[in-house]
Formats: sequence, structure tokens, C-alpha cells
Amino acid sequence: MIETANLKLIPCELKHFEAILDDPKRLEGMLGVSVADGWMSFPEAIPHGYEYLKANPDVLGWWMYLFIHAGDKMLIGLGGFKGKVDEAGMVEIGYEIAPDYRNRGLATEAAQGMVDYAFSQPEIKIVDAHTLAEINPSTSVLEKIGMKNIGTINDPEDGEIWHWRLERE
Repeated sequence: MIETANLKLIPCELKHFEAILDDPKRLEGMLGVSVADGWMSFPEAIPHGYEYLKANPDVLGWWMYLFIHAGDKMLIGLGGFKGKVDEAGMVEIGYEIAPDYRNRGLATEAAQGMVDYAFSQPEIKIVDAHTLAEINPSTSVLEKIGMKNIGTINDPEDGEIWHWRLERE
């Protein structure tokens, strides 16, 4: 688990994925929280995430996290890492926050928590992220945590996207 001032980032285990696939409201009982409307923007990614974790159980901790607002006892988003560290010492982060919890600094807090966790591991030298190729709330989050836009790449699904990076000092 990754803890920040307002958030608990809980590694999404197979049982959590199964609950999401069956009925996301089941997470309420499992986690002892309520589920915020709009906490998950891309439900189509859940089956892939589940299958990947099932086939690669050692990726737990470097895969999806459930974002719990500690004070409200509310599941407000998800994110995490896109797999274990690569040969260059790099991991990639991603995140999303429910609409009612946006503009409160919580995405920044979650992203910073993930970066801090990553850099607490000696093998991690680089944290990357990608955004749409336009100024938006996510680009602000990445700038606030010290990431730099290092260029543009062409993604087969999303077209032109910006590549962000933070290197261990």
C-alpha cells in the first residue's frame, strides 16, 4: 500500500479485479468504503488488467492501484504502474480521479505517492508518463511533481501523445 496525506493506494489484487468485473459495488464491502460515481473512466481496460495479473502475479505492486480517500472512506479513482521496472530502470505511471474529487490536488498527491514509492526502490532510475498532446489537467499534475515533457510520440491508438519523464537525482 502507498499512503499519502489524504489517500491510500491499495494494490488491486485478483479478488479486487473479480469484484470490479462482477459488480464494482462489491468493492465497498471488500474495502470498507463507498464507491464514488465516475471513479473508473476506462472499464474496458479491466479484463486485460485482470488477465495480465493472473498470468504475471509477480507484477502486483507494479500494476493497478485503487485510490481510497482516507477521510471520506471513498474509492475515488485508480491508477498505478504499467508493469515492473524495465532494463533501463524505468516504470510508467498513470492515474484517474472521479469527477467529484478533481481540482483538489488528489491526482497530484497520488502521482507523487507513486513516484516516491518508485524512487524508494533502488532499481528505479526513471519514472515516465504519457498524456494527450495538449495542455490539460494531467499535464499540470505531471509538471507539479517535477516531470518534464521530453517529446512527442505516435501511439497507434491515441495518435500523437506527449512523453513525460522524471529521473532520479
